[in-house]
Amino acid sequence: MSTSTKAAKKSVSRFGRLLGLGAERMMREPQLVAIADGLVVSDTAAEAWFTLSGANTDLMPEERQDIEQDAAALALAKVLPGYECHLKIVWSRLDGEVYREEAGRIFSAGDVEAVADMWAARLDALELPQRHLLLGIRIAERDSAANATVKNSVSGALGVSHTGLDESELAHLDGLARRVERRLEATPWRARIAPAELLAWAVSRESFRPQPAPPRLPAITGASLVRLTQSKAIPHADHVRMMDARGQTAAWVSVLVMPAFPEELITPGEQEWLRCLSEIRYQHPVTGDDPLVCPEASVRFAVWRKGAAIKAVDKQRQLAKEQRKSAAEGSAGETFAETEETEAVMEDLRRQMSRDGMTLLEDHPRIIVSSTESLEDLRARCDGVIAHYAGLSIDVTVASEEQRELWLEAQIGDMLRVADLGHIRTTDALAASMFWGGSEAGDDEGPIAGLLTGTTPGVCRIDITAGSARGDATTTAFVGRSGRGKTTSMMLATLIAGLKGAFSLMLGFKGDEGGLIKAGEYLGLDSHHVTCGVETPAVADVFRLLPKGDAALQVVSQLLIILPERMRDAGVETHLLRAANSIAAHEDAATWRVIEYLQNSSDPLANEAGDALAELSRTQLGAPLLGTPKEGASPLRPEPGLWLVQVPGLTMPQAGTRPADMTMTERVSLALMRGLIAYALSTSARADLRNLPKVVAIPEVHVLTGTDDGRRFVDYIARTGRALDTSLAIDTQDPKSLMGLDGVLEAITTVCAFEQSTKAQQDAMAELLRLPLSDSTRALLHGVGKDLRGDIRHGHCIVRDRRDRVATMQWDMPSSELRDALSTNPKDQAAAHEAALLQDTQPVENPADSVHTPPQEGSEAA
Repeated sequence: MSTSTKAAKKSVSRFGRLLGLGAERMMREPQLVAIADGLVVSDTAAEAWFTLSGANTDLMPEERQDIEQDAAALALAKVLPGYECHLKIVWSRLDGEVYREEAGRIFSAGDVEAVADMWAARLDALELPQRHLLLGIRIAERDSAANATVKNSVSGALGVSHTGLDESELAHLDGLARRVERRLEATPWRARIAPAELLAWAVSRESFRPQPAPPRLPAITGASLVRLTQSKAIPHADHVRMMDARGQTAAWVSVLVMPAFPEELITPGEQEWLRCLSEIRYQHPVTGDDPLVCPEASVRFAVWRKGAAIKAVDKQRQLAKEQRKSAAEGSAGETFAETEETEAVMEDLRRQMSRDGMTLLEDHPRIIVSSTESLEDLRARCDGVIAHYAGLSIDVTVASEEQRELWLEAQIGDMLRVADLGHIRTTDALAASMFWGGSEAGDDEGPIAGLLTGTTPGVCRIDITAGSARGDATTTAFVGRSGRGKTTSMMLATLIAGLKGAFSLMLGFKGDEGGLIKAGEYLGLDSHHVTCGVETPAVADVFRLLPKGDAALQVVSQLLIILPERMRDAGVETHLLRAANSIAAHEDAATWRVIEYLQNSSDPLANEAGDALAELSRTQLGAPLLGTPKEGASPLRPEPGLWLVQVPGLTMPQAGTRPADMTMTERVSLALMRGLIAYALSTSARADLRNLPKVVAIPEVHVLTGTDDGRRFVDYIARTGRALDTSLAIDTQDPKSLMGLDGVLEAITTVCAFEQSTKAQQDAMAELLRLPLSDSTRALLHGVGKDLRGDIRHGHCIVRDRRDRVATMQWDMPSSELRDALSTNPKDQAAAHEAALLQDTQPVENPADSVHTPPQEGSEAA
C-alpha cells in the first residue's frame, strides 16, 4: 500500500473510530478510468485481471486431486506474496443469440441459418449457467482516495474531466500485467489475460441494466466506460436494491459473509467450499421447485510474505507466553488452557513455516446472492445457501447493516472495506476451496455436442474434425454396450462434421444408421445413401471409385479373394491381371467388363472364373462389386457431402482365418469390404481434397478389426489422419478389441465411454479413459447409462478429451425432429417408415415441411 493511501486512511480513521468502524468503510468509491485487455484502471489503483481455467476434479482420482490442491497452495505461496488479490466467481447464461452468431462462423454447409436458429432456441430453453473464474491483482497505486477526490472536484469546477489514460502509463501497466501472467501460466489455473470485453461485461453486469456491447477498442475509456458503469443501488439492512434506468427495481442482491470455518476441512469432498457453489439449490417460494441458486463469490485476499508472516506468528506466540507467565504469577497460580494451547499452536506453526515452507494469507470470503424475481425469492435463495453450508459445518450469514460496504467491496476496481470479517490461515485453506474445480471437458470452441452433467453445469463442445487443424491426432472412440446411444451420438458428431463442410463417410455394418441421411436432408445437407445389394449393382465397383491406374490391381486383389483356392493354385491370377489391364485402358472401365473378358476367353480356367464371377454378381454381396450398373443406382463418388454406405448381410472371417477355410459368403464379404476400404483411403488421400476436412465413421468397428485387412485399414487411417486431414470415428461394444491396436490407441484424442457391464470390458474402458482400475471406477462405468431410478439414460456417457480431462456428459439433440430422425430404435424406424408411406399417399399441400425445403414463391406459406 502506498504512503499516500495510508495517509488517506488516517485522515478518515478518526471518524471511523468515533463510530466504531474501520477506515476502509469510510473510503469513497474509486472511479474507473479505463478498461483494457487484462487491466482495470481506477483513479486510485491499477489491477491486472486474468481468466482462470477450471480443472475437472469430479472424476479425478483422489491422489491426483491431492496433487492438484498442493500445487495450487504452492502457487499461492510462490507467485502472489505481497499482492492484494481479488478472486471472483461469476455466472452468465449461455445466450442463444451469441451461439447463433458463432454458428454462422462454425458451419458452412446445409441450411446454416436454420441450424443456428435450432441450437439458439435449444440453449435459450435450457438457460444454462456458465462459470467464469476471474482473478484480479493490484499491480500499481495511482493516487490516494483523498487526492483523487480533490482532483475530481477541481476538474469538475473547471469544466474538464479526468477520465483519460496516458498511453505510456497504459503500456507500462500492460507490461506489469504480462509479467504476472507469465508466472501464473504455470499454475493449475493456467491463467490468461482477461479480454477487455469480458472485463467490461463483468463490470456492467453488476448494474442489472441492459448495456450496449463494449466497443472493440484497445482500451475502453471516457463515455463508453461511463455507459457501462452507470447504476443505482439502494442499500437496506439485509440486501441492496438495484434500480434500472426508469427507476424500477431490476434486482435484489444480498451479500453473505462466512465468519467461521471448521478447524479442519476434509478434501477432496463436499467441504470444497467454493467448488460447491454450482451444487446449491433452494425451494422456490411460489412453484416449490428446487432450481439452482448459482451464488457468486468475491474473495479478497493477501498472501503474506514469509518474513512478515513469521513475525506475526512470533508476536502472537510472545503475547501468549507473557499471558501465561502473568497468570502463573497470580494468586491462583493457574493458567488458562486456551493460553497454553495458543502458545503451543504458534510454536508449531512457527516451526512449520521455517522448515516446511508453510505460508499464511488473510482472506475475506463473501457470497453474493441475487434475484430478479422478488425480495421473497432472494431470501429463499439466501436460506438455501445458508442451509447448504451449514451441512458442511461452515457458518454463513447475511451481513446486517453492512450491505452497502460489502456490495462495493465485491465490485471490480474497489477495495477491501470490511476488514474485520476475515480469516488468517494457511494457503492450503484457500486451495482447499478448489474454486477452480468441478466439471470441465471438451474443446474450447466449436460446435456444441451436449451438456456437462457434473457439479459444474455447462455445455460440452466436441469437434471430431479439429485434431488435424491443431496438429494433433484425429481419432474419436465411442465405446459401450448396445442400446445406450453410442451409435446415435457418433451419427450426431458425423452430422455436425458435415455441417462444417467436411466429406463425411459412414460405413454402416449394422443396418440401423439410415437416420443419418434423414437428418442430413432435414438440415439441408448434400446427403447420399448407398445400400449395397442386388438392387444397387456396381455401386462399389472399384473401377468407378479409384483412378484407373490404381483400380486394376485392386480389382485383381478382390477377385482373387472371391475365387476358390483351387483356381488360385491353378494360376488364375495371370488371367485376372491380363483382363484387368485390358479393361483399364477402356474409356468406361468396369469390373463387369472384366468378367465378360474372362467369359470370352479361350482358356478354360479363365472361362470358368468368368462364369463363377458372373453368377456371384447376381447375389446380395456380389452385385455391388461385380454387377452391371442399373440406371438410377447412385454410385459412390469422391465428392464432399454426407455419405452413408450400408452393407447388410456382411459376414467377415475371423482374423487369421486361412483363405481355404473361408466360406463363400466370407470371401465375398471380405472382397466388398476391401473395395469400400480402398474407396475411403483413396478419397482421404486425394490431392484435390487435401484441404477439405474428411471424416470416416465406422459403427461396430469390431466387425472390421476382427479381420487382418480391417485392422490394417483402421490402423492406417488412425496413423495418417493428421497428414491427410482425415478424422476417424469408431464405435464398438468391445473396448478390449482396441487394446491390441497400438496405432489406434495412440491416435485417440477423445473417448466417449457409455455403460459397460462386465468386469473385463470395464477394465478395458478404464484404460481408455485413463482412470484407475478400481471398484469405484467399475461402479461408475456400470451406472453411467442409468438415471436415479435405474432406467436407461440414452446418450449419457463419460468423455475424456484431448487434455485427458474426464467428465460426464449428455449428448443433446437441439430439436425433437432431429432426435426422431437419428433414432436407431427399430420401433421408431418402423413408425417413421409407416408415416412416410402414409405421407406419400396423400396430396402435398405445403411442401415447406422441413428446414431445408423453402415454400414455393407465390404459395400461402411464402
